[in-house]
Amino acid sequence: MNMRPRTIAVIDDDLRVLESLVNLLASFGFKADGHISAEHFLASGTLSKICCIVTDVEMRQMSGLDLLQHLKKSNCTVPVIVITGKPSELSESFYIEKGAIAFFKKPVDGEALMKIISSACA
Repeated sequence: MNMRPRTIAVIDDDLRVLESLVNLLASFGFKADGHISAEHFLASGTLSKICCIVTDVEMRQMSGLDLLQHLKKSNCTVPVIVITGKPSELSESFYIEKGAIAFFKKPVDGEALMKIISSACA
């Protein structure tokens, strides 16, 4: 039987948020693969081993939106959840239109995040 991976890639340049999300995912039985940048994640070679990506929007070099667009251009079907701690004129509908499966403002509602991830990795 070929089971889908239950590893979640978490990408955030704020180490406190990254650690918090990794711990939250672990508490729900997921393996979390933390990355300090989108570039670090893409260079890690783990894309084929994950069932979902949780990424911050605002990062120093490649943003979460840039990552989402890169994955879309690469025909990657791994679901992406976008999170942000910075208010913006861009709304949830904007990120959904760009290909994200969900959008959360920080602090992230852990229960709601787990429902989305559980569905994406089923």
